[in-house]
Order: sequence, then structure tokens, then C-alpha cells
Amino acid sequence: MNIGVDAAALGMSNAVTASTGDVNSGYWNPAGLLKVKDKQLALMHASYFANIAQYDYAGFAMPIDDRSAFGLSVIRFGVDDILNTTQLIDSEGNIDYNRISLFSTADYGVTLSYARSLPLDGLQYGINAKVIRRIIGDFADSWGFGFDIGLQYQTKDQWNFGLMLRDITTTYNVWNINEEAFDAIRDAVPGENQELPESSEITLPKAQLGFSKKFIIRYDYSILAAANINMQFAQTNDLVSTESVSFDPAFGFEFGYIDLVFLRGGVGNFQNIRELDGSGKLSYQPNIGLGFKYKGIEVDYALTDIGDQSAALYSNIFSLKIDLGLFR
Repeated sequence: MNIGVDAAALGMSNAVTASTGDVNSGYWNPAGLLKVKDKQLALMHASYFANIAQYDYAGFAMPIDDRSAFGLSVIRFGVDDILNTTQLIDSEGNIDYNRISLFSTADYGVTLSYARSLPLDGLQYGINAKVIRRIIGDFADSWGFGFDIGLQYQTKDQWNFGLMLRDITTTYNVWNINEEAFDAIRDAVPGENQELPESSEITLPKAQLGFSKKFIIRYDYSILAAANINMQFAQTNDLVSTESVSFDPAFGFEFGYIDLVFLRGGVGNFQNIRELDGSGKLSYQPNIGLGFKYKGIEVDYALTDIGDQSAALYSNIFSLKIDLGLFR
């Protein structure tokens, strides 16, 4: 749930809390769903770790009336066809490759979003209700639940401000561990005496504060400039870190021509990295992207972590967004 969705947003280094205003707002800031004028569908696919892990996303959004909107999104990150070799060697020490089986491990996130405008002109809010499902073959599985709240405000001179509070009540995942399978794994490794892991997992709240402004140049050209301040309420290796809160900035831009083609770029994920020799360095993640939009169909591409400047996952990402009203 932390990777992000939509190649357009990822190309801008996720600095879209204030500017997001389409079907993908269900992830970035549900308040932005109010800018959806008709039914929209979004799809995205990315591969990580040399195509070992697959990341997929689908989103849908539609207006309810002139003051509210609804969204639904589904995310899956999984590794399939993992070799299960726990039964490879029998109790007498014989190796039988026919005893090898396959299993998958996957995380699923389903989000229901609702957005509504407030009486103050330009102010709107959104709420996410999230269900998290995690499966590790027949060995363990879990269910989790959480909530997000987002706000957006646009001034009369077109400045946009956004605030996204993720996992505001903390998100709890409760695990069900197959103790019989766990014992089989433990018995398959001589000298292994590992205890059962904790059955609960907690995701702490995070906050994202953003602002943006779109500049129109001679009618045909536009530049969207955006920035985010990402906050975690714990001490991490972010750029600025204290015992109670850590800060990580992100900056992005989108250059557009007649709302048809787009060039995007950004930098974010500033982290203080400790090397093996004890020295430290500052890492960062630069991204670029391209987009093409025609008659309600938008295809976007992002290349993340240019030059391998950070420890983040590197990937080529493609996404598709469709205004379903096009087919009426």
C-alpha cells in the first residue's frame, strides 16, 4: 500500500496530494474524486525484482451527484510459483523431487472511497475504508482494516492544497498461522527452534501535506508544479528525523501541450543511508514519465529511480485511464 499507483503520479515522484483529481485519487487523496465528471477506469501493471514480483492495480470512480463521488480500487502485489522444498527430504534422508510443490504469496488491498464538498467554496474531503488481505500459501494468512482521510482546498487564484492522513486509526492485520505447516518447516531444518511469530501487525499513521499550481502559457502549453512533505510519526532514516516525527520531501512537475502529450519528472524519497563501513550518504529517487491523452483515453509511462540513486525498487511502469462516457 506504500508503493503508489498510476504512472503519471509515479513519474512526478508521488507529489500529487494537492493536484490529484481523477480515478486514482482513491489512493492519493480521496477528496480529489470530486473532480471526476463521469465514470472512469484505471489499470496499472509493474514488475519488480527481475519480473519475480508482479504489482497490479485497478480503480473505478464515478460522481454520485454534484457534491459527492465514489471510488473503488484493488491492489495486488505477489510472487507466484515459489518452490516449496520442505518435503524434499523424507524422514530417512532420501531426496524426492516429486515432493516439491508450488505456492504463491500475495498482498491484496481493497479500498472504498467517498468524497464530498463542504460549504466553504473550494474545500472538499474524502474518506477511505481499506481491507487488507495477505496470503502466504497454506502457511499463513491475515485480514486487516484501516481508514484514511483526505482534504483538498483550491484558492481563487488556482493554488491547490492537500492533506492526506493515512491509517489514521492505525491499520491492524491479524494473522492466522498454520501451526502444522510451521512445525513441518521447523522439522525440515535441523536445529531450527524458531518460535511462532506475532499474530498481529500494526501500521502506524502517516501524513502527506502537498501544494501545487498549474500555469498556462499561451493557451497551448501548461506547467504543473507540485511538492509534498511526507511525514511518519516515528524515527526513521528520512531526510529530517526526530524521535516523534520524520519528514521526507518530494517535488514534481508536469509539462503539457494542448492537453494531449505530457512530460513529467520529479525527485523524492530522500533517505539517510548508513553504509557497511559506518559512513553515511544521502540517497534520493529521481523519476521521469511520459503521457498521451486522446478523447478520454490516457496512456502513461514512468521510469522510476533513474541512475539507481536510491535503495528503492526500480521499475518501468505503464498505466491506462479511460473515461467510460466515451463509449456511450
